[in-house]
Amino acid sequence: MCRFLVYKGSNPILLSDLILNPTHSILTQSYDSRLRLDRRRPHNGDGFGVGYYTSPELSDEPCIFTSTTPAWNCVNLARLAKKTISSLVFAHVRATTTGALSESNCHPFAYGSLMFMHNGHLADFNRIKRKLVSSIRDEYFLMIQGSTDSEWAFALYLDTLESLGVDPMNPPTKNGFGHTLLRQAMLGTIERLNKFWAEAGTDEPSLLNFAATDGHSVICTRYVSSQTDEAASLYFSSGTRFHEYKEGGFYRMERHDRGQDLVMVASEPLTFERGDWVTVPTNSILSINKQTVLIHPIIDQYYQANPSYTRSTAFAESKGMVGQGPETELGRAAAAAAAAAAVTTATAAASTASASTNIINSTPPTPSSVVSELERLAIIQTQIQIQVGEPLFSLM
Repeated sequence: MCRFLVYKGSNPILLSDLILNPTHSILTQSYDSRLRLDRRRPHNGDGFGVGYYTSPELSDEPCIFTSTTPAWNCVNLARLAKKTISSLVFAHVRATTTGALSESNCHPFAYGSLMFMHNGHLADFNRIKRKLVSSIRDEYFLMIQGSTDSEWAFALYLDTLESLGVDPMNPPTKNGFGHTLLRQAMLGTIERLNKFWAEAGTDEPSLLNFAATDGHSVICTRYVSSQTDEAASLYFSSGTRFHEYKEGGFYRMERHDRGQDLVMVASEPLTFERGDWVTVPTNSILSINKQTVLIHPIIDQYYQANPSYTRSTAFAESKGMVGQGPETELGRAAAAAAAAAAVTTATAAASTASASTNIINSTPPTPSSVVSELERLAIIQTQIQIQVGEPLFSLM
Protein backbone atom coordinates (compact mmCIF):
# COMPACT_ATOMS: atom_id res chain seq x y z
CA MET A 1 0.00 0.00 0.00
CA CYS A 2 0.95 3.63 -0.41
CA ARG A 3 1.38 6.76 1.70
CA PHE A 4 0.02 10.20 0.95
CA LEU A 5 0.21 13.73 2.29
CA VAL A 6 -1.96 16.84 1.85
CA TYR A 7 -0.96 20.39 2.77
CA LYS A 8 -3.31 23.37 2.60
CA GLY A 9 -2.28 26.72 4.04
CA SER A 10 -3.12 30.38 3.89
CA ASN A 11 0.57 30.90 3.10
CA PRO A 12 2.75 28.87 0.75
CA ILE A 13 5.27 26.40 2.10
CA LEU A 14 8.62 25.42 0.63
CA LEU A 15 8.18 21.87 -0.63
CA SER A 16 11.41 20.72 0.98
CA ASP A 17 10.05 21.73 4.41
CA LEU A 18 7.10 19.47 3.76
CA ILE A 19 8.25 16.43 1.79
CA LEU A 20 12.01 16.22 2.37
CA ASN A 21 13.28 17.70 5.63
CA PRO A 22 10.99 16.52 8.48
CA THR A 23 12.31 13.52 10.42
CA HIS A 24 9.44 11.36 9.21
CA SER A 25 8.71 13.13 5.92
CA ILE A 26 6.85 11.34 3.17
CA LEU A 27 10.21 10.81 1.47
CA THR A 28 11.39 9.01 4.62
CA GLN A 29 8.16 7.02 4.63
CA SER A 30 9.05 5.70 1.18
CA TYR A 31 11.77 3.55 2.82
CA ASP A 32 10.92 3.72 6.55
CA SER A 33 7.16 3.47 6.92
CA ARG A 34 6.33 3.05 10.60
CA LEU A 35 2.68 2.15 9.99
CA ARG A 36 3.26 -0.60 7.45
CA LEU A 37 3.59 -4.18 8.61
CA ASP A 38 4.33 -5.82 5.25
CA ARG A 39 7.80 -7.29 5.69
CA ARG A 40 7.71 -8.94 2.26
CA ARG A 41 7.62 -5.53 0.53
CA PRO A 42 8.38 -3.04 3.29
CA HIS A 43 9.11 -0.08 1.02
CA ASN A 44 6.96 2.43 -0.86
CA GLY A 45 9.44 2.48 -3.70
CA ASP A 46 7.28 1.96 -6.80
CA GLY A 47 7.39 5.60 -7.82
CA PHE A 48 6.08 8.84 -6.38
CA GLY A 49 4.27 12.00 -7.34
CA VAL A 50 3.96 15.59 -6.17
CA GLY A 51 1.13 17.86 -7.28
CA TYR A 52 0.81 21.52 -6.37
CA TYR A 53 -0.93 24.71 -7.44
CA THR A 54 0.90 27.81 -8.60
CA SER A 55 -0.31 31.34 -9.27
CA PRO A 56 -3.81 31.51 -10.81
CA GLU A 57 -2.29 33.86 -13.39
CA LEU A 58 -0.39 30.88 -14.77
CA SER A 59 -3.19 28.31 -14.63
CA ASP A 60 -5.92 26.89 -12.44
CA GLU A 61 -4.55 23.43 -13.20
CA PRO A 62 -2.06 21.77 -10.84
CA CYS A 63 1.57 21.14 -11.73
CA ILE A 64 2.36 17.45 -11.28
CA PHE A 65 5.79 15.81 -11.15
CA THR A 66 5.92 12.00 -11.15
CA SER A 67 8.71 9.47 -11.44
CA THR A 68 9.20 5.72 -11.19
CA THR A 69 12.49 6.35 -9.42
CA PRO A 70 12.14 5.75 -5.66
CA ALA A 71 11.59 9.07 -3.91
CA TRP A 72 14.66 8.64 -1.73
CA ASN A 73 16.88 8.32 -4.80
CA CYS A 74 15.52 11.09 -7.04
CA VAL A 75 17.87 14.05 -7.24
CA ASN A 76 15.39 15.99 -9.35
CA LEU A 77 12.81 15.82 -6.57
CA ALA A 78 15.31 17.37 -4.15
CA ARG A 79 16.20 20.11 -6.63
CA LEU A 80 12.55 20.91 -7.33
CA ALA A 81 11.48 20.87 -3.67
CA LYS A 82 14.20 23.31 -2.58
CA LYS A 83 13.02 25.96 -5.05
CA THR A 84 9.23 25.52 -5.13
CA ILE A 85 6.54 26.97 -2.88
CA SER A 86 2.79 26.32 -2.88
CA SER A 87 -0.18 26.73 -0.57
CA LEU A 88 -1.83 23.47 -1.66
CA VAL A 89 0.26 20.32 -2.13
CA PHE A 90 -0.49 16.63 -2.71
CA ALA A 91 2.35 14.13 -2.32
CA HIS A 92 2.22 10.35 -2.78
CA VAL A 93 4.69 7.45 -2.56
CA ARG A 94 3.57 4.21 -4.17
CA ALA A 95 3.70 0.53 -3.28
CA THR A 96 1.93 -1.09 -6.20
CA THR A 97 -1.06 -3.41 -5.77
CA THR A 98 -2.66 -2.93 -9.20
CA GLY A 99 -0.93 -1.70 -12.34
CA ALA A 100 2.61 -1.83 -13.62
CA LEU A 101 5.54 0.34 -12.60
CA SER A 102 5.13 3.38 -14.85
CA GLU A 103 4.79 7.14 -14.56
CA SER A 104 1.21 6.93 -15.83
CA ASN A 105 0.34 4.88 -12.74
CA CYS A 106 1.89 7.31 -10.25
CA HIS A 107 -0.41 9.49 -8.19
CA PRO A 108 -1.73 12.16 -8.02
CA PHE A 109 -3.96 12.18 -11.08
CA ALA A 110 -5.41 15.36 -12.56
CA TYR A 111 -8.31 16.50 -14.73
CA GLY A 112 -8.62 20.22 -15.32
CA SER A 113 -8.25 21.91 -11.94
CA LEU A 114 -9.06 18.70 -10.04
CA MET A 115 -6.44 16.47 -8.43
CA PHE A 116 -6.94 13.02 -6.86
CA MET A 117 -4.94 10.33 -5.07
CA HIS A 118 -5.65 7.09 -3.22
CA ASN A 119 -4.15 4.92 -0.50
CA GLY A 120 -5.70 1.46 -0.40
CA HIS A 121 -7.21 -0.90 -2.94
CA LEU A 122 -10.42 -1.73 -4.78
CA ALA A 123 -11.22 -5.35 -3.90
CA ASP A 124 -11.92 -7.75 -6.77
CA PHE A 125 -11.13 -4.99 -9.22
CA ASN A 126 -11.09 -7.33 -12.21
CA ARG A 127 -14.62 -8.47 -11.35
CA ILE A 128 -16.09 -4.96 -11.09
CA LYS A 129 -14.01 -3.20 -13.75
CA ARG A 130 -16.39 -3.90 -16.65
CA LYS A 131 -19.37 -2.54 -14.73
CA LEU A 132 -17.37 0.50 -13.64
CA VAL A 133 -16.20 1.23 -17.18
CA SER A 134 -19.69 0.79 -18.61
CA SER A 135 -21.15 3.21 -16.07
CA ILE A 136 -19.00 6.26 -16.85
CA ARG A 137 -19.19 8.81 -19.65
CA ASP A 138 -16.91 8.59 -22.67
CA GLU A 139 -14.70 11.54 -21.72
CA TYR A 140 -13.69 9.92 -18.45
CA PHE A 141 -13.15 6.54 -20.07
CA LEU A 142 -10.86 8.18 -22.64
CA MET A 143 -8.84 10.16 -20.09
CA ILE A 144 -7.39 7.00 -18.49
CA GLN A 145 -3.67 6.71 -19.18
CA GLY A 146 -2.56 4.01 -16.76
CA SER A 147 -3.80 0.69 -15.41
CA THR A 148 -4.42 1.30 -11.72
CA ASP A 149 -7.67 0.78 -9.88
CA SER A 150 -7.08 4.21 -8.33
CA GLU A 151 -7.24 6.06 -11.66
CA TRP A 152 -10.50 4.31 -12.50
CA ALA A 153 -11.83 5.41 -9.11
CA PHE A 154 -10.92 8.97 -10.12
CA ALA A 155 -12.80 8.55 -13.41
CA LEU A 156 -15.82 7.37 -11.44
CA TYR A 157 -15.48 10.39 -9.16
CA LEU A 158 -15.48 12.77 -12.14
CA ASP A 159 -18.51 11.04 -13.60
CA THR A 160 -20.32 11.34 -10.28
CA LEU A 161 -19.41 15.02 -10.05
CA GLU A 162 -20.93 15.67 -13.47
CA SER A 163 -24.07 13.81 -12.40
CA LEU A 164 -24.47 16.50 -9.75
CA GLY A 165 -24.94 19.07 -12.49
CA VAL A 166 -21.48 20.56 -13.02
CA ASP A 167 -18.76 20.20 -15.63
CA PRO A 168 -15.59 18.85 -13.93
CA MET A 169 -13.49 20.70 -16.50
CA ASN A 170 -15.11 24.06 -15.69
CA PRO A 171 -15.61 25.00 -12.03
CA PRO A 172 -18.84 26.97 -11.51
CA THR A 173 -17.12 29.78 -9.57
CA LYS A 174 -13.67 31.35 -9.25
CA ASN A 175 -13.40 29.51 -5.93
CA GLY A 176 -13.88 26.11 -7.52
CA PHE A 177 -16.68 23.65 -6.89
CA GLY A 178 -16.98 24.18 -3.14
CA HIS A 179 -16.37 21.63 -0.42
CA THR A 180 -20.03 20.59 -0.23
CA LEU A 181 -20.21 19.56 -3.88
CA LEU A 182 -16.84 17.80 -3.77
CA ARG A 183 -17.95 15.91 -0.67
CA GLN A 184 -21.25 14.88 -2.26
CA ALA A 185 -19.37 13.56 -5.29
CA MET A 186 -17.02 11.54 -3.07
CA LEU A 187 -19.89 10.02 -1.12
CA GLY A 188 -21.61 9.18 -4.40
CA THR A 189 -18.45 7.53 -5.71
CA ILE A 190 -18.19 5.30 -2.64
CA GLU A 191 -21.89 4.43 -2.93
CA ARG A 192 -21.47 3.40 -6.58
CA LEU A 193 -18.40 1.28 -5.78
CA ASN A 194 -20.28 -0.49 -3.00
CA LYS A 195 -23.09 -1.24 -5.45
CA PHE A 196 -20.61 -2.79 -7.91
CA TRP A 197 -19.18 -5.01 -5.16
CA ALA A 198 -22.64 -6.06 -4.01
CA GLU A 199 -23.60 -7.06 -7.57
CA ALA A 200 -20.33 -8.99 -7.96
CA GLY A 201 -20.82 -10.79 -4.64
CA THR A 202 -17.51 -9.49 -3.28
CA ASP A 203 -16.83 -10.35 0.34
CA GLU A 204 -13.37 -8.82 0.71
CA PRO A 205 -13.37 -5.30 2.17
CA SER A 206 -11.87 -2.40 0.22
CA LEU A 207 -9.65 0.28 1.73
CA LEU A 208 -10.68 3.66 0.33
CA ASN A 209 -8.55 6.49 1.67
CA PHE A 210 -9.18 9.04 -1.10
CA ALA A 211 -8.04 12.65 -1.40
CA ALA A 212 -9.44 15.15 -3.90
CA THR A 213 -9.10 18.89 -4.44
CA ASP A 214 -10.09 21.59 -6.90
CA GLY A 215 -7.28 23.91 -5.83
CA HIS A 216 -9.47 25.58 -3.20
CA SER A 217 -11.20 22.93 -1.07
CA VAL A 218 -9.88 19.51 -0.07
CA ILE A 219 -11.80 16.29 0.61
CA CYS A 220 -10.26 13.19 2.24
CA THR A 221 -11.84 9.91 3.26
CA ARG A 222 -10.85 7.21 5.70
CA TYR A 223 -13.08 4.33 4.73
CA VAL A 224 -13.34 0.54 4.67
CA SER A 225 -16.25 -1.36 3.15
CA SER A 226 -16.79 -3.35 6.32
CA GLN A 227 -18.74 -2.86 9.52
CA THR A 228 -16.25 -4.82 11.62
CA ASP A 229 -12.80 -4.09 10.15
CA GLU A 230 -10.60 -1.06 10.69
CA ALA A 231 -9.62 1.28 7.86
CA ALA A 232 -6.06 2.19 6.90
CA SER A 233 -4.50 4.89 9.05
CA LEU A 234 -5.13 8.59 8.43
CA TYR A 235 -4.28 11.66 10.53
CA PHE A 236 -4.59 15.43 10.35
CA SER A 237 -2.81 18.32 12.00
CA SER A 238 -3.62 22.03 12.07
CA GLY A 239 -2.08 25.16 13.48
CA THR A 240 -0.49 28.48 12.70
CA ARG A 241 3.05 27.40 11.82
CA PHE A 242 4.89 24.20 10.84
CA HIS A 243 8.60 24.69 11.30
CA GLU A 244 11.93 23.14 12.26
CA TYR A 245 12.51 23.89 15.95
CA LYS A 246 15.75 21.89 16.22
CA GLU A 247 18.38 20.99 13.66
CA GLY A 248 18.20 17.54 12.19
CA GLY A 249 14.68 17.64 10.78
CA PHE A 250 12.80 18.06 14.06
CA TYR A 251 9.59 19.84 13.06
CA ARG A 252 6.43 20.62 14.99
CA MET A 253 3.09 22.34 14.60
CA GLU A 254 2.71 25.60 16.51
CA ARG A 255 -0.63 27.02 17.58
CA HIS A 256 -0.63 30.70 18.54
CA ASP A 257 -4.41 31.11 18.72
CA ARG A 258 -7.63 29.23 18.15
CA GLY A 259 -7.51 29.93 14.44
CA GLN A 260 -5.60 27.94 11.85
CA ASP A 261 -3.31 29.00 9.06
CA LEU A 262 -2.55 25.53 7.75
CA VAL A 263 -3.89 21.98 7.74
CA MET A 264 -2.10 18.75 6.88
CA VAL A 265 -3.58 15.29 6.29
CA ALA A 266 -1.26 12.28 6.17
CA SER A 267 -1.25 8.49 6.15
CA GLU A 268 1.45 8.73 8.80
CA PRO A 269 2.38 11.67 11.04
CA LEU A 270 5.30 13.72 9.78
CA THR A 271 6.48 14.44 13.32
CA PHE A 272 6.77 12.52 16.56
CA GLU A 273 5.19 15.31 18.59
CA ARG A 274 2.24 13.56 20.26
CA GLY A 275 0.07 16.65 20.43
CA ASP A 276 0.42 17.49 16.74
CA TRP A 277 -1.81 14.84 15.15
CA VAL A 278 -5.44 13.71 15.36
CA THR A 279 -6.68 10.35 14.13
CA VAL A 280 -9.38 10.71 11.47
CA PRO A 281 -12.33 8.52 12.57
CA THR A 282 -12.99 5.34 10.63
CA ASN A 283 -15.56 5.67 7.84
CA SER A 284 -15.66 9.43 7.84
CA ILE A 285 -14.99 12.20 5.36
CA LEU A 286 -12.80 15.18 6.15
CA SER A 287 -13.31 18.49 4.36
CA ILE A 288 -10.99 21.50 4.38
CA ASN A 289 -12.76 24.73 3.50
CA LYS A 290 -10.23 27.54 3.59
CA GLN A 291 -8.44 26.41 6.76
CA THR A 292 -11.52 25.07 8.58
CA VAL A 293 -11.66 21.30 9.10
CA LEU A 294 -15.04 19.53 9.04
CA ILE A 295 -15.46 15.81 9.66
CA HIS A 296 -18.70 14.02 8.76
CA PRO A 297 -19.52 10.35 9.41
CA ILE A 298 -20.21 8.30 6.29
CA ILE A 299 -23.56 6.74 7.15
CA ASP A 300 -24.18 3.70 4.96
CA GLN A 301 -24.43 -0.07 5.38
CA TYR A 302 -20.93 -0.13 6.91
CA TYR A 303 -21.58 2.58 9.44
CA GLN A 304 -21.04 1.38 13.01
CA ALA A 305 -23.56 3.17 15.22
CA ASN A 306 -22.22 1.68 18.44
CA PRO A 307 -19.55 4.11 19.71
CA SER A 308 -18.04 1.50 22.04
CA TYR A 309 -17.50 -1.09 19.29
CA THR A 310 -13.85 -1.87 18.56
CA ARG A 311 -13.12 -2.71 14.94
CA SER A 312 -10.62 -5.44 14.11
CA THR A 313 -7.24 -4.34 12.73
CA ALA A 314 -6.49 -7.79 11.27
CA PHE A 315 -7.60 -6.98 7.72
CA ALA A 316 -5.66 -3.70 7.47
CA GLU A 317 -2.61 -5.48 8.90
CA SER A 318 -2.97 -8.29 6.36
CA LYS A 319 -2.59 -5.60 3.67
CA GLY A 320 0.59 -4.33 5.33
CA MET A 321 -1.06 -1.43 7.14
CA VAL A 322 -1.80 -0.40 10.68
CA GLY A 323 -5.44 0.47 11.22
CA GLN A 324 -4.89 2.16 14.58
CA GLY A 325 -1.81 4.24 15.25
CA PRO A 326 -0.63 5.69 18.53
CA GLU A 327 -3.09 7.93 20.36
CA THR A 328 -2.48 11.58 21.06
CA GLU A 329 -4.06 13.87 23.63
CA LEU A 330 -5.97 15.68 20.91
CA GLY A 331 -7.01 12.42 19.30
CA ARG A 332 -8.33 11.01 22.57
CA ALA A 333 -10.30 14.19 23.21
CA ALA A 334 -11.81 14.13 19.73
CA ALA A 335 -12.74 10.49 20.25
CA ALA A 336 -14.31 11.22 23.62
CA ALA A 337 -16.36 14.09 22.25
CA ALA A 338 -17.43 12.08 19.21
CA ALA A 339 -18.45 9.12 21.36
CA ALA A 340 -20.53 11.40 23.58
CA ALA A 341 -22.25 12.79 20.49
CA ALA A 342 -23.08 9.25 19.38
CA VAL A 343 -24.54 8.34 22.75
CA THR A 344 -26.66 11.52 22.77
CA THR A 345 -28.08 10.78 19.33
CA ALA A 346 -28.77 7.11 20.08
CA THR A 347 -30.73 8.11 23.17
CA ALA A 348 -32.75 10.77 21.35
CA ALA A 349 -33.53 8.73 18.24
CA ALA A 350 -32.50 5.08 18.31
CA SER A 351 -33.73 4.54 14.77
CA THR A 352 -31.31 7.00 13.17
CA ALA A 353 -27.56 6.70 13.03
CA SER A 354 -26.43 10.31 12.89
CA ALA A 355 -23.57 10.60 15.31
CA SER A 356 -19.91 9.69 15.41
CA THR A 357 -18.17 6.37 15.12
CA ASN A 358 -14.64 7.15 16.24
CA ILE A 359 -13.37 3.88 17.71
CA ILE A 360 -10.53 4.72 20.06
CA ASN A 361 -12.04 4.50 23.53
CA SER A 362 -13.88 1.27 24.34
CA THR A 363 -16.12 2.90 26.98
CA PRO A 364 -18.21 6.00 26.21
CA PRO A 365 -17.09 8.84 28.47
CA THR A 366 -19.33 10.77 30.82
CA PRO A 367 -20.18 14.34 29.83
CA SER A 368 -17.88 15.66 32.55
CA SER A 369 -14.94 13.70 31.16
CA VAL A 370 -15.64 15.15 27.72
CA VAL A 371 -15.58 18.66 29.16
CA SER A 372 -12.32 17.83 30.91
CA GLU A 373 -10.78 16.65 27.65
CA LEU A 374 -11.93 19.78 25.83
CA GLU A 375 -10.53 21.99 28.56
CA ARG A 376 -7.18 20.32 28.12
CA LEU A 377 -7.39 21.00 24.40
CA ALA A 378 -7.65 24.70 25.18
CA ILE A 379 -4.14 24.49 26.59
CA ILE A 380 -2.82 23.83 23.11
CA GLN A 381 -5.34 26.36 21.79
CA THR A 382 -7.25 24.14 19.41
CA GLN A 383 -11.05 24.26 19.39
CA ILE A 384 -13.34 21.30 18.84
CA GLN A 385 -17.02 21.83 18.11
CA ILE A 386 -19.42 18.88 18.21
CA GLN A 387 -22.40 19.00 15.89
CA VAL A 388 -24.48 15.85 16.23
CA GLY A 389 -25.72 14.57 12.88
CA GLU A 390 -23.87 17.15 10.84
CA PRO A 391 -20.07 17.32 10.95
CA LEU A 392 -18.64 14.87 13.46
CA PHE A 393 -16.57 17.79 14.68
CA SER A 394 -14.98 20.88 13.23
CA LEU A 395 -11.79 22.75 13.95
CA MET A 396 -12.18 26.42 13.16
